[in-house]
Amino acid sequence: MPPATETPHIPLPRPGRGATRARLAEILRVDHAGEFGAVRIYQAQRAVFEGVRGKEAIAADMATMQAGEAVHKARFDALLNEHRVRPTLLLPAWAMAATGLGVVTALMGEKAAHACTEAVESVIEQHYADQIAELKDREPALAAELSKFRDEELEHHDHAIEHGSRDAPGYRLLSAVIKAGCKVAIKVSERV
Repeated sequence: MPPATETPHIPLPRPGRGATRARLAEILRVDHAGEFGAVRIYQAQRAVFEGVRGKEAIAADMATMQAGEAVHKARFDALLNEHRVRPTLLLPAWAMAATGLGVVTALMGEKAAHACTEAVESVIEQHYADQIAELKDREPALAAELSKFRDEELEHHDHAIEHGSRDAPGYRLLSAVIKAGCKVAIKVSERV
């Protein structure tokens, strides 16, 4: 037993058999969860705006972005099946959180809904960029798909800025909270 003043040595996991497959499973699981959440956010925002006269344009905007995210989610559904990877066990929690985030930001107004998009997409864009760098040599086909998805997420990000995301009430706080939530969701979804 080590002396009380010494910190016990905790061995780090070693790469080995199955490590590459395990990492791929983490990537697919978290990306599926992210696209699932994005669909729910846009779905909730669209529903709020559809219920308000004069908000047809933003409701249509949200429907268009939701459709794009649904394509991404469908691809990750297929990849999970193809690689026999289970989705995160937290999908029910992410469904509630994403729906709540969508409803709250839409109720705050168009600019807040766009601020939500900007915040989420800025985290996702960086997340995809990291994965692309990691996978480009080992899984080039998947890296290419992620590059395409990243470009589409950046379009949403830029669209949000063009439509006043940074003029949302409490923009800095709102953005910081959403980004922090996304980062936590990413870390948890990879593992669980």
